[in-house]
Amino acid sequence: MVSLGGRCLRILLAFSIPVSVGATLAMGLRGAGDVRTPLAIGIVTNLVNVVACWALIFGRFGAPALGAEGSVWAAGISFVTGALLLLWLWRRGTLVLPAVPWRGHAASGLARRLLRVGIPTAIERGAFQLGLLLFLRIVADFGTEPISAYLIGVRILAFCFVPGFGFASAAATLVGQNLGAGRPDEAARSGWRATAGAVLVMSSVGLAIILFARPLAGSFGAVGAETVRLTVIFIYILGAAQPLMAIEFTLGGALRGAGDTRFPLFALLAGLLVFRLAAAQFLARPIFGTVAAVWSCLLADYAVKAILLSWRFRSGRWKTVRV
Repeated sequence: MVSLGGRCLRILLAFSIPVSVGATLAMGLRGAGDVRTPLAIGIVTNLVNVVACWALIFGRFGAPALGAEGSVWAAGISFVTGALLLLWLWRRGTLVLPAVPWRGHAASGLARRLLRVGIPTAIERGAFQLGLLLFLRIVADFGTEPISAYLIGVRILAFCFVPGFGFASAAATLVGQNLGAGRPDEAARSGWRATAGAVLVMSSVGLAIILFARPLAGSFGAVGAETVRLTVIFIYILGAAQPLMAIEFTLGGALRGAGDTRFPLFALLAGLLVFRLAAAQFLARPIFGTVAAVWSCLLADYAVKAILLSWRFRSGRWKTVRV
């Protein structure tokens, strides 16, 4: 299993450049107010991924039957497809982003601005992924059933995360555009309205999942009474965190849209390192000794991030950040 995971990881890393190109162009389009083109490209790439998975996992259409590795190759093919489509549309001049020559426009001042805004976000994403791995390692000490329950619960609650990402993109776009147009008050209103919408939608979906936690756990692959029981507990805990997660997603996106990328990094490190990882390892685990207590640290993590981001956005300091 470890060997298979290593091979799959190496395959995915080979597609890092197409992933970066596609993500950069898609975010640029959203920032310019075009959210439909990334949606259309996403639909196409997902269809490509499904067909390629069927072909490469089971050996259809004359393709080799690669098993689990086939799904990774299929993902890579979909990444390349999405990046090439976006590049083709961009170079044709059909996107809202103008197609400029490849060389001669990378001024040092612009490069410094890009790095000043981009590096904190890159560190934030890297720290978040590392934190997830470390938290999963803490959960793994409790055995196979808690790991299965955690992974199944996250997969189920991903239905809550999707609208959160959408509201975060909307907040980033509207805040950035209003600031650029010299309307800071309207930028603030846009951020708060997007946050209210995210809280309403994510809380509603989270409540529905909580109400049907047990049948959902069985439908998504929880096998055995103990795994089902723990999955339900995890759904209750993370479902209760949905309003807090909505605030984190949306106000974090609003601040990034204003160019204030350092404070979301600070908020993430404070919540993740102190109130999730440290609290789980040095308080919840030794004092209570249950995986449910460890999972409860997620509530503290998201509460701290929601409080910090709300304070920052309310302060209005992001209105004067130089990009």
